[in-house]
Amino acid sequence: MSEQNKNVQFVDLGLIPYQEAWDLQERILANTASIKLANRGRKEGQEYGTGNVLLFCEHPHVYTLGKSGDASHLLMQKEFLHTINASFFKTNRGGDITYHGPGQLVGYPIFDLENFYTDIHLYLRMLEEAIIKTCADYGLLAGRIDGLTGVWIEPNSEQSRKICALGIKASRWISMHGFAFNVSPDLSYFSHIVPCGISTLGVTSLSQELGKEVSLDEVKPRVLMHLASLFNATIQNVSRETLEELSDKTKTFHVEHLK
Repeated sequence: MSEQNKNVQFVDLGLIPYQEAWDLQERILANTASIKLANRGRKEGQEYGTGNVLLFCEHPHVYTLGKSGDASHLLMQKEFLHTINASFFKTNRGGDITYHGPGQLVGYPIFDLENFYTDIHLYLRMLEEAIIKTCADYGLLAGRIDGLTGVWIEPNSEQSRKICALGIKASRWISMHGFAFNVSPDLSYFSHIVPCGISTLGVTSLSQELGKEVSLDEVKPRVLMHLASLFNATIQNVSRETLEELSDKTKTFHVEHLK
């Protein structure tokens, strides 16, 4: 196995359509997978190293359904979604239905988990922990609920409410999709779904809990800092253009080394 690479290339995509971000994730995952495929049969210590990418973004109003989700949890008929300027996608991530929109910080780690640890449950807990620590930075008690994925405010009370949803996919130990942290979204959009398939608990945001508007630009560095600490990673800020150029080089690598 090649030496673990804990460098993470970070790109803030800003507001981006869901499909465009999904396609970008798929390309990055495929490029990393091609390197791992090329490593098959190579002697230990001679393998090619793999990279890790972290994307932050916001999406226009969109509902996404996980591969094992219940379509009936979308409470509005799809043909009427245009009336609220929303769209809908069936995805290949885990989990049920959720909402993405402006004011929500979406994080997509496309990590080769063999650079960190091959434990999906631990990986999910670390993503949750980054959000729990960010909430604590603002004086909020956040945590987990047994048997449920995500981050909750006052998790041990009857008033538990979800502030961050998680849904991932992993292939060849490469992760994609990720987390959706409600910073200051329009929470009324959650009324059109059964969020994450859980009808008994509510949804909240950082801004709602604090009683004041909180900007994503303020929150992003905190989440990034906690992720870097939890994964013992070195963050390298790169542009999307640089990321795409590196992806093109990897494609060339893939062709040349598999001839």
